[in-house]
Amino acid sequence: MAMYIVLVGPPGAGKGTQAQIVSETLCIPHISSGVIFRENLDNQTELGKLARSFLEHGELVPDDLTIAMIRERLSRPDCKDGALLDGFPRTTDQAEALAVIMNELYDRQVDAVPFIHVHVNALIERMTGRLTCKAGGHVFHEKHNPPKLAGICDYDGSELYQREDDKEETVRHRIHVYFDQTAPLIEYYKDAGKLIEIDGNKSIEEVSADILSALNIGV
Repeated sequence: MAMYIVLVGPPGAGKGTQAQIVSETLCIPHISSGVIFRENLDNQTELGKLARSFLEHGELVPDDLTIAMIRERLSRPDCKDGALLDGFPRTTDQAEALAVIMNELYDRQVDAVPFIHVHVNALIERMTGRLTCKAGGHVFHEKHNPPKLAGICDYDGSELYQREDDKEETVRHRIHVYFDQTAPLIEYYKDAGKLIEIDGNKSIEEVSADILSALNIGV
């Protein structure tokens, strides 16, 4: 059965890790907005060239351009039986645009929106210890999810590093901004009956099991 999922949660909630686990379990593509953005820039697609023109002038990439990238990715053959979206939508305007895309491409809507919620202090502890893969963006944590070899990504062997925006002061600001900007999105999907609240304070394995159980998928 095809399933289209939007995974949401604050920075540090483990969204990227859970997206990878859930997408692999369901055998559907993990569509990360960040990865799509880099792909278009690196491959110099028409959308990527347009995005670069804004970035080079220090301007934000317009919503319609981001939406166009998401639409193109969702239109590929590997998404016909489902997909998991991570990092998009971020606003109600983007959620409404996604609804239009889903209707036009597949004559259906998003099936479920798991929302991983975590205590703020836990988010700060998680993010300040986070390590990110330089090549593929895979995420590890020096305490909770360490790589098999220190400083090396388990998946592609590239170097792991701590992002500048994982410093504590920046982390606190990011969390504040996230809740300010995303609260309307949470309400949007709650009102639509799509939101599934997941306790992200548990272990990685327990959170995965809870998400899959909520989606009626056995583990």
